[in-house]
Formats: sequence, structure tokens, C-alpha cells
Amino acid sequence: MSADSNDEVNVLQLSIHGVLIGYLAGFKNGRNVLSIAESFKNDPGRPTFSLITHPAFPNAPKLMAAPWARNQRLHPVLSNLLPEGSLRELIAQGLKVHVDNEFHILSYLGEDLPGAIEATPMEPEDVPDYVLSTHRRAKAVKFDKVTQENKFSLAGVQMKFSMKEKDGRYNLSKDNVLGDWIIKTPSTKHKFVPLNEYTAMSLAGLVGVNIPEIKLVELDKLDNLPQINLPDEKQAFAIKRFDRDDDMRIHMEDFAQILVKYPHEKYTSANYENIGKVIYDFSGDGLADAQQFARRLLVNILLANGDAHLKNWSFLYPDKITPRLSPAYDIVTTNVYIENETQYALNLGKTKEWYTITMAHFQLWADKSGIPWRAIKPHLDDTMTKARGLWPEALKALPMDEAHKEGLRSHWARLQDDFKIEATK
Repeated sequence: MSADSNDEVNVLQLSIHGVLIGYLAGFKNGRNVLSIAESFKNDPGRPTFSLITHPAFPNAPKLMAAPWARNQRLHPVLSNLLPEGSLRELIAQGLKVHVDNEFHILSYLGEDLPGAIEATPMEPEDVPDYVLSTHRRAKAVKFDKVTQENKFSLAGVQMKFSMKEKDGRYNLSKDNVLGDWIIKTPSTKHKFVPLNEYTAMSLAGLVGVNIPEIKLVELDKLDNLPQINLPDEKQAFAIKRFDRDDDMRIHMEDFAQILVKYPHEKYTSANYENIGKVIYDFSGDGLADAQQFARRLLVNILLANGDAHLKNWSFLYPDKITPRLSPAYDIVTTNVYIENETQYALNLGKTKEWYTITMAHFQLWADKSGIPWRAIKPHLDDTMTKARGLWPEALKALPMDEAHKEGLRSHWARLQDDFKIEATK
């Protein structure tokens, strides 16, 4: 007698740097269960899958002891690997699955996920018995063949794609080819976002923020894009993937994964003190990374970026085990698009208001994060000295839309004296 179809499972093998993490079972009824392999749990030199599984993390053995089970969504450590919004809709439409069917979206994207995790579909006969026995009367079944035909159109806010650069052209990554650039096409909702992000990131780099290589790319240099709607703009924003080194994967995870929050909780479930404390306590160089984090917090305020939520901060694992703060990404002057925007994404020193924040709020942030203020203040002072000395002139030559430049200059004038920047025209 055959098992109930609800007890049929597809199984993905999860690995990192060639090391088995475990097995992710996807039931037909939408339940997802990750069983972490004993070999992974018992290896003190294991690569870091997530900070919560790091040998130095409190409760790591307990967290890995029981299977990680969720309904519909995957566990946050895996759910946050998947794209959000329009790009997810695009993929789900092409696969003919529901947009919330995270297991099958993961199975499709599993060869080129952020970081170093790989998710590989398994043949039923290769699934270990113990994986099935932990799931009632489960029976492993073959995956339906998933393909994307790209024969559809979707109105996008802004789409981003992992692409491989060769001879100045960029090709959508597929099969086992790793993308080495993230390409963000122009938005159908907001004007000149690529120019805005290139400018904001460039200004951030001038004041000591660690940024990857960035460039503006002509749209006619992008090959094999799906049929998406694009505005009448000429350039996309390109940022080098810092989780790739040629064909090598470097693991990374964002702070929604680290704090075990779902993407929809990225604005509401934590504050910058929580992030600062994790960085200071667990980074391989906690003080240096906390100093860089403080510099970026200030830069996001100076650049009127209201979108520095949990997913826009990440740890990178360059030695496969030890976390370090990743380079900066997704810095955009958002208040030129959002009328009357006056707040950054998360609380800092008990406020979110750009136009009331002072150095005293940063000192409160440092105290709450357990970071010595005497080690933070000089980095904030240095950021301000560089911003005041370099930004007004640099902004003139950068490609941001002129109306957006005026919006940024107006923002500088409204900041408290601690952070005000005198613009030149």
C-alpha cells in the first residue's frame, strides 16, 4: 500500500565548501524539515553554516540537535537566501509554483545562492533512511524537472540578477556557472536608481566605508535577461560579488539570518544595538568591525538612506569559519523617492529621526552595544571631517540626477550641527 501523497517528500542535500550540512525534506503539504547531519554537528572544525551553528555560539549544540521544521516558509537561515518582491514573482511565475513555495524556489536557485551554501536535489534511492524515518511514513520521490522558459513579462520595481562578466559583457548565470556581479536594472517605479546608488556608494567609499568594486553598465551589455519591463534609461548598477573569488564561494549571511528573523521582520524585530553587540562579541576582529559599523551608520544618516534594515548588513566568512563584517552594499539616498521621509530603518540610541540625532545618540548606541565609546568617537569624527571636506565637491562630478543632488544637499542642511554639511554649488 503506497504512502499518502502528503507524506511524499523531495529531498535537497545541503552542503557548504564541499562539507555536508544535512538534508532538507519538502513535503507535498508544504512542511519543510532540515535534519542536520551528525557528521556536521560533531565536527569542531566545521565550516560555519550560520553564526548560530558556530562552535563558539551559545546553545549551538542544542539548536542543531532537533530538526528545523517550518510550514510553507523555510527556516529563516534558508528563507533569507531567496529573493524578495518582483524577482521572486518572476522566478515563481517561470517555475509555475506559488510565490510562497520556498522549497522549490530554493531547489531551482540552489547552485548559485548567496554565500557558499549549495542545495542539490537528491535521487530517492540516495536519501538516507534515517532522514525519512524522522518524518513519519515519508517516502522520497523524484523532483519534477524545473526549468525557466523566460517567456513572461513582469512590471518590476527594481530587479537584480547574478551575472557573469566576460570581455565587458554580462551574462545571466545559469547551470553551474557562478555569477561574479550583481546587476541592478533601472526601476519602473523610481527614476535613476542606478545613478543614485552609484553616487551614494561612491560617497561612502570616500569617507572610509569598505565598498566592493562598483560600476555603471550600459543596458545593451547585458545578455539573456528575462523579458522584464524597463524604463527609458541607459544604465544598470553593477556591484562585484564579495561572496565570490573567481569560481570559489565565500560564505556570507545577513543579519536577518543571524538573528533568525524572516525577511518581513527586517524593519521591526531588532535595532542597531543588537547588530552592534553581535559584531563586537562574535567578529574575528570585533573592535575594528564595530568601528566600521559605526562609520556606516553615520554615513547612512548623512546620505539619507532609510533602508539600512537587517538584510543590508552581513557577516562574511573568508576563512570558512570566522565571521567578519562584509563590505557595504545597498546604500541609496532614499528620501528623494519617499516624500517627507525623515527616519532611518532601525532604532539607534532610542531614535530613528535623522534630524534630531546627535553624537550623544551614538554614545548611547555604543554603551548599549557594549562597545567602548572612546574607540568609536574618533571614527565618527574622521567620517565627518572627510564628508565635509570631500563630499560637496565630489557630488558635482558624480552621475546622480541633479534634482536628487539638490535633495541630498537640502538633507545635509537640515541635520543637527554635529552632522551638518555645508554644500557648495
